[in-house]
Amino acid sequence: MAPWMLMWATAGSLYAGCKWLSYRDARGRGVAANGRALAYLLLWPGMDADAFLFPRARVARPASSEWLAAALKTMLGLALTWVVARTVLPIRTLLAGWVAMTGLIFVLHFGTFHLLSLVWRAAGVDAAPIMKNPLRAESLADFWGRRWNTAFHVLADRFAFRPLRSRVGVIGATLGAFLASGLIHELVISVPARGGYFLPTAYFLIQGLAVCAERTRTGRRLGLARGWRGWLFTVAVTAGPAFWLFPPVFVRNVVLPMLKEIGAV
Repeated sequence: MAPWMLMWATAGSLYAGCKWLSYRDARGRGVAANGRALAYLLLWPGMDADAFLFPRARVARPASSEWLAAALKTMLGLALTWVVARTVLPIRTLLAGWVAMTGLIFVLHFGTFHLLSLVWRAAGVDAAPIMKNPLRAESLADFWGRRWNTAFHVLADRFAFRPLRSRVGVIGATLGAFLASGLIHELVISVPARGGYFLPTAYFLIQGLAVCAERTRTGRRLGLARGWRGWLFTVAVTAGPAFWLFPPVFVRNVVLPMLKEIGAV
């Protein structure tokens, strides 16, 4: 199996397992096994089973501007992946891979998944977007907790942070949840690439340590969790070591062959 195929197979298997785990947890609280449950399992990438499966009296209908924004983000992702990456490839191979990865994130997480959210909310189902304006985050806790890939946060909070908090406290539970995220990314990134081991784990441990740091007395005094200082701190910590999350060996062995296979480069 090609490395990029292994990456998608692993990601798909992990996603399916997490999806079923979230559904089984909701079943334990009395959700019915009906058409909405099937739609949650097959037609919605989010992991907040309670919000999706337990009907609410009223769900706010999305504005037309939100539809336009989701469509534009999807088109931006397509342009980055199939136009800009191809242009950059002869100049900087690794940069082309990063451009394409950014494009695919826009196509899926910011674009397609947002459009799915709009469709479900227009139908009266509580399906909040997976990405919630992450560039507006003024703290790392806000970035990872409420804005970036909220599907994973729901699972991490329910099945990692809460059980650990009663045993090892808030700091230990925070680091444990980020460690779990790092190990999951190892399976999806390092194993298919056959290299860069422990770099994704190190990346997420840095995130966990920084989240704990911004909550300390010194962090609060320095303003690491609010305002423009919090925003700068968040950007620096998330973007600065990003090459550990997606190391060059992953770009060369997984991303670029995948792009060639799909005709993007």
